[in-house]
Order: sequence, then C-alpha cells, then structure tokens
Amino acid sequence: MRDVTLVLQDGTKFRGKSFGYEKPVAGEVVFNTAMMGYPEALTDPSYAGQLMTLTYPLVGNYGVPPFTIGENGIATFMESDRIYASAIIVSDYSTDYSHWNAVESLADWLKREKVPGITGIDTRQLTKLLREHGVMMGKVIFDESDTKSIDFTEDEDYANINWVERVSCKDVIRYNEGAGRKVVLVDCGVKHNIIRCLIQRGVEVIRAPWNYDYTETDFDGLFLANGPGDPDKCVDAVNILKKQMSKSRKPICGICMGNQLLAKAGGASIYKLKYGHRSHNQPVREVGTNRCYVTSQNHGYAVDAATLGNDWRELFVNMNDGSNEGIRHQTNPWFSSQFHPEACSGPTDTEFMFDRFIEAL
Repeated sequence: MRDVTLVLQDGTKFRGKSFGYEKPVAGEVVFNTAMMGYPEALTDPSYAGQLMTLTYPLVGNYGVPPFTIGENGIATFMESDRIYASAIIVSDYSTDYSHWNAVESLADWLKREKVPGITGIDTRQLTKLLREHGVMMGKVIFDESDTKSIDFTEDEDYANINWVERVSCKDVIRYNEGAGRKVVLVDCGVKHNIIRCLIQRGVEVIRAPWNYDYTETDFDGLFLANGPGDPDKCVDAVNILKKQMSKSRKPICGICMGNQLLAKAGGASIYKLKYGHRSHNQPVREVGTNRCYVTSQNHGYAVDAATLGNDWRELFVNMNDGSNEGIRHQTNPWFSSQFHPEACSGPTDTEFMFDRFIEAL
C-alpha cells in the first residue's frame, strides 16, 4: 500500500496507507459513527464533496454487494448510481471479506470508481479534533513535495459550492407510472430508498430537478428529498416551494435537506452545526409526547426553531443537543423530519413518516 497523507486546513497531518484509487482530492472532513452500512453511505449523494471518516475501527470485512438495477431503474443494494463521497478514511481496512451478497472488495470498488481510501489513520484522534474544532476542509495527497496541492483555495471551500445543483437529476424521471396518486419528488440528492418507500406505498413518483417549477404540474403531494451542502444556496427551490404553498394546501413532506427547505419557505433561518449529525443512533423525541425514536442522520446544517413563523411548530427535537429534527404546519398537511425515516442502512423506527404522508394525500 502506498503512503498517503490527510492534511487538514489547520495544518494537522495524519499519515496512512492507500487502499483505494490514488489521486489527490479535497473536501470537507466529517465523521460518521455508524457501525455498518458503508456501501449505502458512500453512495448517499448527501456526502458529495466530503471526506468521510468512519469511527468504527474495522471496515471492509463484508465486502460490497453487486451494483444491479431493479425494474423501476433504481439501484437494488445502493443508494444512488455511484459513489458520491470524495474519499473514505478508516482505522483498519480488512483486505479479506466474507458475505453472502458480496461480489468484490471495498478496495476494488473504490479503485473502479476512482475514489481514494485511507487506512491506518487514528480515527479516534481525528474525530476528537473535529468535535473540538468543528468540521474543516482537508486534502488527501500522495506527494508532499507538491506544495500547491496542500494550499486551500476559496473556490474549493465546501461552503461556497451549491452541491444540490451538482447532484440533482437534470430531467424529470417517472417511476411506477399509472399507479394512481402522483407525488412530485424534488431531487436535492435523493437516496434511492426514499423512492423505494414511496413506490411500495402505491404511488407514482415524478422525480424532478431541484429547481424545477412543478407548480403547474398535476400531482397529489409534494416530497422534498435529502441532499448535500448549504440550503441557503437553494434559493430557486425555496421560491418555487413558497409559490406552491401560496396557491395550494396539497400535502408536503420533507426529509433532511427537505426539512430545511420547508422551514426556509416558512420563514425560518438555518445555521451550521459544529460537526453535524452523522450516525445511526441519534435519539429524537416527538414534540408533545414522550415517544423517542432511534434515527439515522446525515446533515451538517440545522433549522433555527426559534425563527419559525407563528403557523409552524417543531415536530421532533434531538435529545442530545436540543436541535430541531422536524417541523409541522398548524393547519395544513405540511411536515418534515431532519432525520432519515427510510434509513438505509437502518434503523427503520420512523418509517411511519411515509405512511403519514400517504394518508394525507
């Protein structure tokens, strides 16, 4: 394995070995505390532009499932059409794998999709640094004599890029045509399991680009998908959503980025979390009840609940830090969650959010 170095924006260096594709990359360094699910995480478009650190020490031991496409044009085992994370950083990469559904190693998959992988990093030390300092930009480099590749330029900064525009579909795509009730799915970087969950509930899904004006389209409900980056960059999406909300009471549901866009359309503001929520075990409570759920999350921004308009209320709150985890309108069937109810890979405690949306159609 070739020597490789992770250089953080503050100058800190972590040296390790390469087990993926060998090319220098830059991105926002984040950490995920989930114990499993690297195929789903790597193919989640919400990780676009990020160097993903996995805190669970052993990675790669169950290999990678086949990349197959189902009858609806949706990936069978992945969450999108390719790897979206810019790199993966682990403590101990397992060169041997064993799983009934595995067809290749993680290393072979990364090389085939031209994504760097680093092993031998002290991920506990890296995670503690990110928790204390906050997420920051970093670079993966293979030749430290190339000083130019270590410089961080403003146009490379994660916060200055509209990542939703980069990962959203470019044309309208239809799934389960003729099924009956129609749902417009605003693609901000949608995970395929969101589409699966909607199809399983018997609706036709009209997947539209993030800035597509759907307000004159014939549909029964609107679904706002997850996606990467800063929601304040998505001005077009928010303006179209405001237009829809001003003319119709049709049901609206949002997930992750969708929660933030719905909140912005409702007058709220967004702020960046110090190091985000990226895990499978975030506890959230449904406001007004004692019901608490274990949720999967992947986001770096949050809704400032104090800025919600009078017609809006919080629907869920995070039990770790008190941040917003969902909102609802007082009278209209508009609601959302910051966490992932479809949660692929797991947990599925909150998949009832899709049922609530379907019942509202």
